[in-house]
Amino acid sequence: MRVQPGAEHLTDRLLAWYADHGRDLPWRRTRDPYAILVSEVMLQQTQVARVVPRYVAWLERWPTPAALAAARPAAVIAAWSGLGYNSRAVRLQRACARITEGGWPQTIAGLQGLPGVGPYTAAAVAVLAFGHDLLPVDVNVRRVLDRATGGATLVPAPGHAAEITQALFDLGATVCIARRPRCGVCPLADGCPSRGTTAAPLRRQSRFEGSRRQARGVLLRRVTAGPVSIGDVDAAIAGSLERDGLVSIVNGRITLPGR
Repeated sequence: MRVQPGAEHLTDRLLAWYADHGRDLPWRRTRDPYAILVSEVMLQQTQVARVVPRYVAWLERWPTPAALAAARPAAVIAAWSGLGYNSRAVRLQRACARITEGGWPQTIAGLQGLPGVGPYTAAAVAVLAFGHDLLPVDVNVRRVLDRATGGATLVPAPGHAAEITQALFDLGATVCIARRPRCGVCPLADGCPSRGTTAAPLRRQSRFEGSRRQARGVLLRRVTAGPVSIGDVDAAIAGSLERDGLVSIVNGRITLPGR
């Protein structure tokens, strides 16, 4: 592990910038691990602006893991509609059932054992809810560190990991953006080896129009509105939704589970 020399000066500038420019987001006003888990799952491949109102409504409806675990799966799937990657809702409910039964895991490995929780999400919950001193690295944080430190590891000062994490999230999302970073307003620009450079995206996003993912979304929206006959749809698409726990197929009728 290569640690960034002079990292304390880098984090001082980062935190000073965050104090003035950090985004006021509802999940930053709590240390409730459930609320943070919900936000992290919703934010996977979904823009912040779309997540905020859905996050607030979700917590009003299901304020605890036990409340979500006890909900009808059909209601959970319907409430998630429009956020994309609907299987996240099913896995989130399964994770909450596990938490309700056995309590919150207190380690990274334990958190990763929850359905739908990978290494990044486990680290984010550990830091933002439980105060662990480590740095969750998502695509935005990785980009900032690669550019500003040449890929070195930034070790957060004890007790400041959550604030540094949020600052890096915001810097990567609003200033150190992928194609054309706004170096003129970046607090880390002085001494940044990548200052003034631009970069092409690492990979092109797969085409959505006409894709299997689009077909799954269209069918799930139809089923959310009411039962659909298996004979009227692509059976392979319906089967993939059933395997993911998003629909039930009984006697040729496709419905939301538990409806």
